Parts: sequence; structure tokens; C-alpha cells
Amino acid sequence: MTSYLIINARPEGGEPADLLVTDGVIAAVGDPGTLDVPEGARVVDAAGAVALPGLVDMHTHLREPGHEDAETVETGTRAAAKGGFTAVFAMANSHPVADTAGVVEQVWRLGRDAGWADVHPVGAVTVGLEGTQLSELGAMAGSRAGVRMFSDDGKCVHDPLLMRRALGYVKSFDGIIAQHAQEPRLTQDAQMNEGTVSADLGLTGWPAVAEEAIIARDVLLTQHVDSRLHVCHVSTAGSVEIVRWAKERGVNVTAEVTPHHLLLTDELVRTFDPVYKVNPPLRTDEDVQALRRAVAEGVIDVIGTDHAPHTAEDKECEWSCAAHGMTGLETALSVVQQTLVDTGLVGWERVAQIMSHRSAEILGLTDQGQRLEAGAPANIVLWDPQGATPVDPGTHASKGRNSPYRGMTLPGGVRATFYRGHPVVLDGELSTPLAH
Repeated sequence: MTSYLIINARPEGGEPADLLVTDGVIAAVGDPGTLDVPEGARVVDAAGAVALPGLVDMHTHLREPGHEDAETVETGTRAAAKGGFTAVFAMANSHPVADTAGVVEQVWRLGRDAGWADVHPVGAVTVGLEGTQLSELGAMAGSRAGVRMFSDDGKCVHDPLLMRRALGYVKSFDGIIAQHAQEPRLTQDAQMNEGTVSADLGLTGWPAVAEEAIIARDVLLTQHVDSRLHVCHVSTAGSVEIVRWAKERGVNVTAEVTPHHLLLTDELVRTFDPVYKVNPPLRTDEDVQALRRAVAEGVIDVIGTDHAPHTAEDKECEWSCAAHGMTGLETALSVVQQTLVDTGLVGWERVAQIMSHRSAEILGLTDQGQRLEAGAPANIVLWDPQGATPVDPGTHASKGRNSPYRGMTLPGGVRATFYRGHPVVLDGELSTPLAH
């Protein structure tokens, strides 16, 4: 492989340094101009850029197999690379559902063949996401995909007995159940967050307690079974307090928040633009502020994009018929900068933690999310915090055009993404995939 000398980067926002990348690893890190450089090494000037470990997304919808009109593993991982991600976890709600070893291995191979980022399939907790029978959890864990996280995301594992059994089953291989917290009886026909805006618009409300009740139940089940629970896309201030309570008592629970729940509120639904229809729904500004504080305080562990591309037919229609979901891989780091860094709540070291280190730690990855030190895999994103990115979904690598930020200008931009030492993005543009 070609050697690369990245000069004048600021690792995790610190002092400028040079990084030498050789044979897929970081061979050396030193003060600018001090490294011995192999002959023929390509120089990448990162002056002004923050160097972060390649981002790891615990929550991505790649749609393949079965919904290739909305996204494929190829297009989704190209989008990931453009957003600075070198690993993504592909949710199970494909068609067929990723509830067998065969399907998860197919997704894993597609990711490997594409060569833009690592793809780790998430296995379904229940057969067909139907919530009635456990999937082949052990077979998926023992497959070449090595599944460790299981989720019916898009649907809640609402049966407490089934949830208890799932939590107990995955203990044998240190797996984790990632719950989509939504009590179905409390959200029947719901269209948006329950509150002042839903009352004004006459839309059926989606109460915060529908999320909070499931989280509270599952925290207690996790404590009882002594297993591991991950709460997907936390969206309310009440949910934050339940997670805080659980952590204070030593329950093995982790939680994520999406970029869109850190920035957008239910006031946007007044436009009736279906691009703002998402599950869980956009909440109030009070919730947004509570979520931001929770990230800064460490109550929420990670950022998960919940990248959910849809076709125009599924999204550009009347509100009641539109699909839930927003794209997010290519804008996530910009939104995190705007909501957390530029507001002074966190620094770049914390960004590295919530978007890379902690995700890798939770999921047991040893070749992703490592600190930018000599000997570490060369998964690196060079981020320009002084840049600006006008959001035009038509230019995105994702097939999905349902970005809630279209027309906005977000801060920052990816200069380069190195995936296992290979630059899949250079000068802000897609380069070439890694050949495995």
C-alpha cells in the first residue's frame, strides 16, 4: 500500500502533529517535521483540520437486501465514507429480515466487497421482526459476520417475557440487545410528538411516556437478568433521567441519540413537510436541550445517525402516508459540531468519544475506534471545523434524498477519510474503495 504523511493535523483537537500511515496502520505520530518519511510517501496537508478516529455508527439502515430502490450497501457505505465513518452497523429491517445467519453473512460480504467502510450486520431479535419468536441469535453470533448486537429497530420488542429471554440468551456470547423503545398501544395512529403543536395541528400525538415506559421496563429486566441493554435513539428528557437512574445503580445500559434529535424540534411539523416525519418523532426544544446536556455529561454514550433513506414515492406524499425516517450519514458530524462543539458543551476529544471510541468499545471492536497512536489501525477522518457545507441532497452519495437539512448550511466538512490506511475520500470527494 502507498504510504501517506498527514502533516499539521490536530489529533482530537489538540496540538498540530504529523501522522505517518503505512501498510494500513499509523506507523508514527510526531511533532510537525520530525518524522522519518519513506521514499515515495504521499503528503496530505491537514493544516487547520481536526484529526479524529474513523467514525463508528451503531445505527444505519442500508436497506439491502430487498429495498435497493432506497439504498444499497454500496451507496450507503459511500455515504458513510463521505461523512467520515469507517464502520457502520446495518439494521435488520431489510427484506428478507436479517434474522438468519445466511442473511447477515450476505450483508457482511456486500460490505466487504464494496470496500468503503466496515459493515457489521445487526441481527433481528425476533423472526421477521414480528415480536413473537426469537431469531437464530446464536447462529448469527457464530456466523462469519460475528453478530453481537440484535435489534428489531423500527419495531419494539414489546413482549416483556420475550425481551427477558433475549437478554438472557445473548449473555452467553456477550451480546447486546438494542431496543427501539416504543409502546405500540400508546402510539397507535400517532403522527407526531404529543404536545402543543400536535394539538394545534389536530394530529394524533405520540406521547413521551410511550418511550419512557419501555426504557424503564427494560432497565429493570436488564438488571434482573444481569445482561446488556442499548437504548436506540433516545428522544425525551424523561428518557434521559431513566437512563441516568439506571447508570447510577450500575445497570449495564448504554444509550444513543441521533443528530436530528439534537437540532430539530416538533415546531417544524407545522410545515407538514414529510421530511420531518421520523420515528421517534421530533420533540420539544426542552427535550433537545436535555439531550444535548446528557451527551455532555456522559449519560448518553454515543451518537447514532439512524440513517434511514427512502424513495421519493415513500416520502414525497401527504404527511399521514409518508414513511418515517431521515438520512444522516453525510451530515452527522456537521450537526454535532453545530449543536455540541460550537455551543461550548463539548470539545473534539469528547466528539471522538461519542462518535468513535465508545461505539467501538460497546460493540467489542478492536480494529475501529482506536486512538490516533502509533500501531493503531489507520482509520482516520480529517475534519475542517472552519469550513461550511451547504446541504444539497442531490449531491449526496446516498440514494436517499430525504435530508431534513436541505437548504441549510452546516458547519465543517470532511477533507479526507482513511479506511484501513486507504484514502476513500480525498479533498472532500470520494476517491477509490479499498480492495480486500
